Amino acid sequence: MSLRTTDVWVLGGYQSDFARNLHREGKDFADLASEVVDATLAAAGVDAEQIGVIHVGNAFGQLFTHQGHLGAMPATVHPGLWGVPAARHEAACASGSIAVLGAMADLRAGNYDVALVLGLELEKTVGGDEAARHLGAAAWTGHEGEDASFMWPYMFDKVIDEYDARYGIDQAHLSRIAEINFANARRNPNAQTRGWDVPDLGPAGDPADNPSVEGRVRRFDCSQITDGGAGVVLVSDAFLARNPGLRPIARIAGWGHTTVGLDIQQKLTRAEGQPYVMPHLRQAVLSAFDRAQVRLDDVDALETHDCFTPSEYIAIDHIGLTEPGESWKAVENGDIELGGRFPINPSGGLIGGGHPVGASGVRMLLDAGKQVSGTAGDYQVDGADTVATLNFGGSTATTVSLVVTAS
Repeated sequence: MSLRTTDVWVLGGYQSDFARNLHREGKDFADLASEVVDATLAAAGVDAEQIGVIHVGNAFGQLFTHQGHLGAMPATVHPGLWGVPAARHEAACASGSIAVLGAMADLRAGNYDVALVLGLELEKTVGGDEAARHLGAAAWTGHEGEDASFMWPYMFDKVIDEYDARYGIDQAHLSRIAEINFANARRNPNAQTRGWDVPDLGPAGDPADNPSVEGRVRRFDCSQITDGGAGVVLVSDAFLARNPGLRPIARIAGWGHTTVGLDIQQKLTRAEGQPYVMPHLRQAVLSAFDRAQVRLDDVDALETHDCFTPSEYIAIDHIGLTEPGESWKAVENGDIELGGRFPINPSGGLIGGGHPVGASGVRMLLDAGKQVSGTAGDYQVDGADTVATLNFGGSTATTVSLVVTAS
């Protein structure tokens, strides 16, 4: 294994079972953090005393549980982390990826050689309507979506409208994206919907089984309200040189990060006349590819942010799998299915796998690492050695893309 002075490696990681309801189990953030910290350290083969810094991704702790200051939670639940510098990162649904970038910056700067990155979120502490109101805090509060019953389905219905106005769109292609992700989730032992009885979402299905939530966004177009956490240990070249017996599961070869305004209409207006509906998202992907020195043809799969089926529809053309506005071709051709030319969300993604908001970016990185190390089990993509992630917060206000390789 050749070492590069700027490399960051994924030593190992852990994901909780996203089908659980920790509130019903009588558990809180401390219980979730304890589980994820202990299991992540064990998976990576390191002791708590070896951790130099901790980065925690969490979006809505205060709203769902009245618990803030989650950077201090790892030391609260594990005595070996007492005194280790830690910080919480909030960037809506991209919180986990921002925590990863924070840890990478620390390692690349030489500040520390070992970083523990956690994504933690509890969302089942309240009913569905209240949960939707809490999640709406990641929009531009008081300035958009004031008439919406459900903020985020409303936002991504506006994305459908934009695609329809520019290129035309067929609801059947969105439904097929959902079907694929639910099918993939059945292969994943940690997926929230692995045991769900999902109705036929195709043309032969009963529309009453898949009612509208907001506009053309239907029930099974939506990701899940989820409790869960994920963790990874990231290390530098120097750490691996001192510990030759430890074998990382992956290398983070490239990253891209863009941030734009909160308002969805502001984004759409600024993109008028451009081929991509969200050009800043395309910019993040290209930055990751450029840093990794890869092209799309070198990438074997993608874990992307399917908070709603339109967000995966965006990902398909913005990563370059099709020309702008032609994502439907990759859906119809089966390209994005397991066994297809470019599998997307082999884990089940957010729709099938679950979406504990602050944990999703960390979970995507972990799943990418599993793919390139050949340890993804029943949802393994054959021959995968380079996998990308695409994680965004809000209506793509914060976007992070990573490229992960086997070595």
